[in-house]
Amino acid sequence: MTDAAGTRAPSRVGRILVSSRPISWVNTAFPFAAAYLLTTGAVDLTFVVGTLFFLIPYNLLMYGVNDVFDYESDLRNPRKGGAEGAVLDPALHRAVVWAGVVTAAPCLVVLMWSAGTGHPLSWIVLAASLFAVFAYSVPGLRFKERPVLDSITSSFHFVSPALYGLAVAGAVMTPQLLALIVAFFCWGMASHAFGAVQDVLPDREAGIDSIATAFGARATVRIALGLWTTAGLLMLATPWPGPLGAVLVVPYLAAAWPYRSVTDARSGEANRGWRHFIALNYAVGFLVTMLLIWWAAVRA
Repeated sequence: MTDAAGTRAPSRVGRILVSSRPISWVNTAFPFAAAYLLTTGAVDLTFVVGTLFFLIPYNLLMYGVNDVFDYESDLRNPRKGGAEGAVLDPALHRAVVWAGVVTAAPCLVVLMWSAGTGHPLSWIVLAASLFAVFAYSVPGLRFKERPVLDSITSSFHFVSPALYGLAVAGAVMTPQLLALIVAFFCWGMASHAFGAVQDVLPDREAGIDSIATAFGARATVRIALGLWTTAGLLMLATPWPGPLGAVLVVPYLAAAWPYRSVTDARSGEANRGWRHFIALNYAVGFLVTMLLIWWAAVRA
């Protein structure tokens, strides 16, 4: 099928997949896979199905549901319509939600069955993770419009796959592991807060509250800088070579630092800094992988 310009239009399935932000799939699948594999050392059914679930169905639910309920505000947001968020055709709204539910259901059945009764905490973590996915966007809850809770929930979207991987693997919580988890949580909150800065004006125009509309652009950037710094400091409390991970917050600090005094009127300029984040996440993700391999080798 081609559009009026003669270019090939994306298929229905393609448009549904785009709503799940394929470029960000690894951000949820990797934390689960790393946590589970480093705890158990096993590539088994739980590892394969869990990684698949957090790779595609989870993102279909998280981003697809968000695009459905944010349709009206996304229409007024100039940065929507690409890698930073789809403007989803209303004709696809029901299909996107059902795609997430239908692809997630068999994975969830297998995960709950494979966990059995040996790891009851994993059921609670998985339920909390799915609740957060829906609570962020659906009317009546809309955590994304509750300042500070929006950043907490967004961070939980990425931390919870790791928590689930640890829980279903039966990991023992230690102070060092807790420091790592809290560092990851601070990183997630910082990323969401800084991302919200660029939308201050569109969000206020649409009547949407966020951490950035509540605190203002300048204060929110500084909150993000503080959270990234905290994440780096917490990494110093992890086992070697974990402390080297403290250096990995520096690129994020460098990307956000130029906007530390940005005004609300010029908050859209922060989008230039935010556009670095996709490349940063892949580069830093590679370095995190190298650190994890080193960590596993040291303890082998």
